[in-house]
Amino acid sequence: MGDYPQYAQVTEKIEALLRERTGKSFTLYLQDDYGRQLWQVLEEDVKKGSRDVEHLTSVYEGLETKAFTSEEESGDEEPGVFPTLRNNLFFYPQRGVALAQVPVFRRQGLDMEDFIWAEDDDCMKGFTAYVRDRRRDTDRRRVTVFTDTREGLEIEKMSITRGVGRDEVVMDAALKTEIFRSIDEFFAGDRQFFRDYEIPYKRGLLLYGRPGNGKTTLVKSIAGSVQAPVAYWQITEHTSSYSVQQVFSNAVSLAPMVLVIEDIDSMPENVRSFFLNTLDGATSKEGVFLIGTTNYPERIDPALMNRAGRFDRAYEIRLPDEAQRLHYLTLKRLGELCGEEALAAAARGAEGFSFAQLNELYVSAALRMHYEKRVDIAQLVQEMRSDLGRAASQVWHSADAPPKVGFR
Repeated sequence: MGDYPQYAQVTEKIEALLRERTGKSFTLYLQDDYGRQLWQVLEEDVKKGSRDVEHLTSVYEGLETKAFTSEEESGDEEPGVFPTLRNNLFFYPQRGVALAQVPVFRRQGLDMEDFIWAEDDDCMKGFTAYVRDRRRDTDRRRVTVFTDTREGLEIEKMSITRGVGRDEVVMDAALKTEIFRSIDEFFAGDRQFFRDYEIPYKRGLLLYGRPGNGKTTLVKSIAGSVQAPVAYWQITEHTSSYSVQQVFSNAVSLAPMVLVIEDIDSMPENVRSFFLNTLDGATSKEGVFLIGTTNYPERIDPALMNRAGRFDRAYEIRLPDEAQRLHYLTLKRLGELCGEEALAAAARGAEGFSFAQLNELYVSAALRMHYEKRVDIAQLVQEMRSDLGRAASQVWHSADAPPKVGFR
């Protein structure tokens, strides 16, 4: 299909086929918002062989009509084979809607044109509502990941393999209660709190602290415990004003939802002004609970915190104290490897350790027990403290190490 006569011939044949199949006339519709949700739902249905959709015919002979995925990609024991979205006509008989991606032949190569038919406006509205509900249900079970690349914004859906329970988050109890209370109130079904107090339906939290202090664990717990879509935005050197606009447009379409921006200090300088203006937009964050994280709060533009509607609160996630270290190591079941007395001693001796370093202490203890059948937890703590000291001082060689080889 490359000119109007060919275009008309294709659409007329498809409409005649639909009329023959159903006894009804169909109208061709244009999707005005450039979204891909309809096609994502169709692809999901086609790949799993849903009975809700029928494959009526292919458009052109001599072009591919089937596709396959490898065993690794499909996640099944056998590779999957299914009709291609392009060059095929699909029909939802219960919805009165048909879709086809028709090949367009151009000088520079093969392109695709999206076509959507419906029996009437009510069928089209009903189908878009169905797609929206389907997408929202899917997004509750998967995490959307936005990644800025050289080619543009990549959007990937990832299954949640293991959630982090709220009881697994070890931090100051009052701070933990305040953060989760804010989250729970935002996603309360009736939103009465926001109406009663005339508060805009959007929130922003900034979590900052040293690496390994539990910011990511806290975010994972929030993501896994709310009945709402969650999206992660990975900022890179390719982040642009266009991708900022795309991310927030997608976020609002999923609202109410959680949008997590990790390492927000890495936002390119030439984009920061546009990012701030987007946060200030009247509808850009409606229904969006924004969470930013950073290891380096001093690198963040002060303007992010100096105006309401951007980040409303900033919370420092501090190094764990002795009680928190003991709680964390107890959750890891370190006491089963070394005994309760040694566990308490390890919590006391690991002052200054982050949660990531406490986790490494547990892993090292498990390895010692597995191979040596015994664990000297005090020795392990001392070894790790020595390693941390070298990292801090950048002095890696012992005093009795052999001299360096090479020119001076």
